[in-house]
Amino acid sequence: MESITPSQTHSQPPADFDGGMEWMIDASGCDANLLRDLKRIQSLCNVVIRDLGLSVVGDPLSHAFPGAGGVTAMYLLSESHLACHTYPERSFATFNLYCCRQRPEWPWQERLTAELGAESVLVRCFDRRSEAVGDLQGQEHRLLNSQLLESPR
Repeated sequence: MESITPSQTHSQPPADFDGGMEWMIDASGCDANLLRDLKRIQSLCNVVIRDLGLSVVGDPLSHAFPGAGGVTAMYLLSESHLACHTYPERSFATFNLYCCRQRPEWPWQERLTAELGAESVLVRCFDRRSEAVGDLQGQEHRLLNSQLLESPR
C-alpha cells in the first residue's frame, strides 16, 4: 500500500484562479406539503437562476418521490450547478449553488420563508478564489459567511 504524506492530501487552486462562490443552504421547519410540491420547487429554482442572471444548460432534471416523499431538482448551469433536495418527513430542504464567477448574495432566508414556510435558514458561503482559499492545510474547508437566520413569526 502506498503512503500519502500530509502535503499530498491538500489541493489548492492555481495562484490566479477565480473559482467563484458556492452556497450551501439548509432550511428547517418548512411546511411538509410545500416540500412535496415539485412545481413549487422548480419555480423557486427558476427564480434563483433568473435573479442571479444564471444560464441553464440543457433541460433541468427533477423528480418527485412517491407518496410522502420529497423532491430532488438539478440544474446544470453554464456557471456550474444548482441542486435542491427536500425532506418533508423532517420539514427540511437543502440547496447547493456553485457559480464559477462571483455573484451577489441572494435573499435565501426571505425567499425560503415565503415559499417553503422555513422557520430557520442556515446559509454557508465558500469563496473558491485562490486568494480566499490560501493555505488550508489541516482544515476541512473555510466558510466565509455562515449565518443561521430565524424567520420572524
